[in-house]
Amino acid sequence: MAAAEDYFKNIESVHSGNLEVRLAENNGEIDAAQALRYKVFYDEMSALPNKDMLATKRDYDRFDKYWDHLLVIDNSKNKIIDQVVGTYRLNRKSEANKNQGFYSSEEYNIDTLLNYPGETLELGRSCVDKKYRNGQTMQLLWRGIANYVFYYDIKVMFGCASFPEISKELIKEPLSYLHHYHLAPKEFRPIALPHRYINMNLISKEEVNIKEARRVVPPLVKGYLRLGAFIGEGAVLDKQFGTTDIFIVLKTDQVTKRYRSHYELDKSEISIL
Repeated sequence: MAAAEDYFKNIESVHSGNLEVRLAENNGEIDAAQALRYKVFYDEMSALPNKDMLATKRDYDRFDKYWDHLLVIDNSKNKIIDQVVGTYRLNRKSEANKNQGFYSSEEYNIDTLLNYPGETLELGRSCVDKKYRNGQTMQLLWRGIANYVFYYDIKVMFGCASFPEISKELIKEPLSYLHHYHLAPKEFRPIALPHRYINMNLISKEEVNIKEARRVVPPLVKGYLRLGAFIGEGAVLDKQFGTTDIFIVLKTDQVTKRYRSHYELDKSEISIL
């Protein structure tokens, strides 16, 4: 957890009923987040675990030890393994440069983002327990991210999001829609690595059925787009997770303008979605 101590000193956790959002405070809480990730990604979504993951029932990688882990906790439960019902991983450029870099650089060339002035934030490993997939839980996750963005003065957020399909034929319309209508400006546009690049321009702009394409776009991606997010160039096949990944880039100036007044009035009442 890169800077959790300073974070807790300055930003209070956010509560909604029995639920609370805050950063993980210890390895036990990170372990609970990894258990939730395994439950969602491998048990529910049929990702392919390695032998160690299968034995421990945990999703983990080399990045976990230095990313911050945002948690939604159900305080009505007794054990931390049951309490963690939502999670996001957060990786600031200032920390990544001192450690092992960015997860998304394994799929995309992100040089334009690395050179972008100011602090940037990579988001990843987002998941919510099936029983808690409702507006309240997602609201809390985004409140936690908003607090983090304000505190560290994040200029750009980015990360990979996924379609739960790997067939281009099934998702060619939404991919084409995103390419034609939401492609990031060149000055901060990530591009899929050449050996992993999947062309998203599969249907001409004139032929795209916008209404149908938007219907198929995953809910998380729709949420990012509502905030003004852009899409990187090219998609990537993730064989481990059985998904087609796209790259999300979101400049936070629109978010901060929209919610700064709420933050200044009451830090516990920030709402993005």
